[in-house]
Amino acid sequence: MSELFDAVDALVASRSPLPPVEERKRLRVAHGLTLDEVATALKVRRATVSGWESVRKPTEPRGPEREAYARLLNKLAELYPAPPATNEAAAPTAPAAPSPAGTHPPTTAQAPDAVALTATENTQPPPAAAGAVAEAARPARTTGPSSSRRPAATKTAPPASPAGGIEARFENGPLAVIDVDAAGKTLAYCTGGLVLDVPAKSLPALVDWTLKEARLGQPRLSGPGKDADPLLVLTEAALERYGLPATLTEEERLAGRIPEGHKAVKQLARADWKLTKRGFGPWARIYRPAQGSDRNCVQLCIPSWHALDSRHWGRAAQLPPADLARVLGTYASRVMTPRGSTAVTGLELMTALHPPTRASEPDATGKRHSEHNPGSLGRDPVDCAPCEAPDGHPLLADLPRFHVRGPGEKLFEEACDWARPMTDAECTLRHLVGIDVNMAFAAGANGLVVGLGAPTHVKAPVFDAKLPGSWLVDLSHVDLARVRVGKDKWVNLDASLLPSPFTPNGERPEGPAWYATPTVAYAQELGYEVRPLEAYVRYDNGRYLDGWYNRLRDAYLDTMADLGVHADMEPAAFLTAMDGCKERDRQLAIVVSAIKATVKGGLGKLRERPRGEGWRPGQPWRALSRPTWRPDIRAAVISRTRINLHRKIVKHAAFTGQYPVAVLSDCVVYAAEGTSPLDFLPYRDGKPLPGGFKLGVNPGLVKHEGTQTVLWGEEVRERFDAPELNLARYIKDGTVTDADNGE
Repeated sequence: MSELFDAVDALVASRSPLPPVEERKRLRVAHGLTLDEVATALKVRRATVSGWESVRKPTEPRGPEREAYARLLNKLAELYPAPPATNEAAAPTAPAAPSPAGTHPPTTAQAPDAVALTATENTQPPPAAAGAVAEAARPARTTGPSSSRRPAATKTAPPASPAGGIEARFENGPLAVIDVDAAGKTLAYCTGGLVLDVPAKSLPALVDWTLKEARLGQPRLSGPGKDADPLLVLTEAALERYGLPATLTEEERLAGRIPEGHKAVKQLARADWKLTKRGFGPWARIYRPAQGSDRNCVQLCIPSWHALDSRHWGRAAQLPPADLARVLGTYASRVMTPRGSTAVTGLELMTALHPPTRASEPDATGKRHSEHNPGSLGRDPVDCAPCEAPDGHPLLADLPRFHVRGPGEKLFEEACDWARPMTDAECTLRHLVGIDVNMAFAAGANGLVVGLGAPTHVKAPVFDAKLPGSWLVDLSHVDLARVRVGKDKWVNLDASLLPSPFTPNGERPEGPAWYATPTVAYAQELGYEVRPLEAYVRYDNGRYLDGWYNRLRDAYLDTMADLGVHADMEPAAFLTAMDGCKERDRQLAIVVSAIKATVKGGLGKLRERPRGEGWRPGQPWRALSRPTWRPDIRAAVISRTRINLHRKIVKHAAFTGQYPVAVLSDCVVYAAEGTSPLDFLPYRDGKPLPGGFKLGVNPGLVKHEGTQTVLWGEEVRERFDAPELNLARYIKDGTVTDADNGE
């Protein structure tokens, strides 16, 4: 009988009621829980919990996991009840209450999905972008003695409830753009169109006001992490107001800061404020030592000092204050509050999602201590393997001064840069069509197992595809003329028309060389035996970049959706939506560019090189003191990204007989009769080739990069007398100048 009762209990539990997916995420975030923590508690994969919270493709838990998950959500719902629903449309109209002294109520109001901000090109964003604006919207409210108001031209949304995940101390958003209007009044433009009057007359007073009254900042991204410090963006008018130069001199630009003797720096020092080692530069941090868990830190961003690199932020530095607040606020809400360049922010995002330490369980006296946070890189840096060290590293100090390391001494995992002359058959076609992999390096990081600790040197190891590391192995015997493309399926290919996956230039390796694990695993996948001579492996490992990938993927997809490009669109509809999508909202297009730069820059920072400062070869440089200086992780991501692309190229060649003309990083060029990727991608009934290229906005899928004529390609190569000039470099708009000189 007890077995029957157990069966009935299990049946009831399998139907335990669950709240909507949005509520599930709200409850988790409200308690400061990460996806990893929930997954560990419920003994499921992180991706499983993410699927339970996914708005786009929700999945439902089953069996005992559902009962446990429902119990967790019920407990959290008791701690963090949902805000009472309000029906503003049905509410009777009442006379407006008198405004508090010094406040200016909004002149108009409208529904959240119709929120509009002033813009340079568009006075109101298109409907597709409404989601991004509504997400960053904040109510107009008084902050201490200062006042808040909105410009008459700006429409406002109804007040958002702090219970939706925004803490009261951060209710005005993560950042503000400080400007001075025509009447000489200092204003702080926040996200959602909110404008605060700033009473501060000096730089120290501005910092005090920000920390005590402005209610700016952003909640931590991980339970053991730290809340983001408020960010102030100073316009040229604000710089003049607070005694700072509008631009830097050439000497100051090279130094990256204004002199320590500047009056503004002295003002801060007299008020007991400190600056970090990088001084008062484009991304200055002003702080006082933390007292307990309370941080006293404000970050400044100064666009006119080139804080916002135009390669990544476009013309953001020239935007009006409200528009700049929208751009940076959208980026902050979806990625994180900028901590510097997009590269710095990309690296900081890794640490924010995986803090090096956490609080321990209480000891016998009830006191908690700092301990290592599992899955993080820890607080102390680890040495790389000699083969992973870049030239000039202290590990290589004993090498002769002008020694050039070859493949057998140096791990050289870089993106592919390869091209070949076109065949006679390809020259009879009319066009060259380029396709580009979306967020290729982010996709390469997804699910990748990387080392977390120091390497272990092993002689004559047996290769293990699940073990991250660097392997010295001879792959010159791998012949692309005959490869395995399935479990037991072998195909014959024209190897002369394919790049080698084992070298960045696509040339076949000539002997033993150092490779990251994904590269060696691919040789096995193609059907060839591998016998490493030695290796540096990392037994302490994990999927460190998964949370980083998920955060940036969601930021990218959400922003592209606001631009009218959605996941799971039909191929033709996707190509149409992508055509001119950046012109629909140029400000959100800037956010997309910054998100992409965050991916590449963050990975590049994992192997940051010396940046002057009197460095000499053989000496350590500043970046080596970071736990996040990990060239092995960067190499593994690049290796996997290159292999992922090559795998698709091989599948495409085996199925269609078509070979690429050029490959550059994440861009591949094919000769085709038509101008569209659909003219050569083998779609059948709307379905792509399994394992091949698929059109779509998701990371790892491809989009149309550009189309030029075959005659254009031949003319460019003849002009530079370079039959193997990489046309993928110019396929987007076809512009090639003599300054390129064939490079």
